[in-house]
Amino acid sequence: MPRHIRIVLVEPSHPGNIGATARAMRTMCLDTLVLVNPQRYPHVDARARASGALDVLDSARVVASLDEALQACVLVAGTSARRRDLGPPALTPRECVACLLQAPEDADVALLFGRERTGLTNEEVARCHFLVHIPANPQYSSLNLAAAVQILAYELLLARGASPTPAEDDTAPATVDEMEGLYAHLESAAVASGFLDPDQPKHLMRRLRRLFNRAQPDQREINILRGLLNALQHAKRG
Repeated sequence: MPRHIRIVLVEPSHPGNIGATARAMRTMCLDTLVLVNPQRYPHVDARARASGALDVLDSARVVASLDEALQACVLVAGTSARRRDLGPPALTPRECVACLLQAPEDADVALLFGRERTGLTNEEVARCHFLVHIPANPQYSSLNLAAAVQILAYELLLARGASPTPAEDDTAPATVDEMEGLYAHLESAAVASGFLDPDQPKHLMRRLRRLFNRAQPDQREINILRGLLNALQHAKRG
């Protein structure tokens, strides 16, 4: 299991949920909490709901953007209560943890939780390699934010004794920011070639994100792809 597991809350609105999340993490041996634009934090309600897990709460990192929250991560799993037409594959919590086991031990991975009322946006979902769907009563599937964190944290705790499958080579997985560089390069090359009309992009870039998130390329493969794009762009200019 990767040692560096981040729990990322995107724009949480209730400080009590932040404190309860810290408590859920502490009971399952997780300690890295990242908050993206929390509406009210720090707050006395967060400390009250943390119920002794103040070490996790006090060390929580507050950032202004999802880019900052996911920097250097090689795998990102996002929670979602609904299916997305063009989103990554949806897994159960146990399947999600099995996928996280593929990351090297010293890699950074993230579990992404959306807003209490609206969840993650389509753009945020596009940053994920896969989604996590927690099975629940179809007549009442509303799950509290901290409860969702607790379920995923529990599955992670159970999996900590598992041994990851050795990688075929020692090339490091691509980080989220390296993937964003590839997407920007792909988009600029597609526009320059005339393949993509920037005024009518439709779903091309979202489909390409889905393709590469499914493939999970490593850093060497990203370098090959970007080198190929550079060569093609140079040839076109020539």
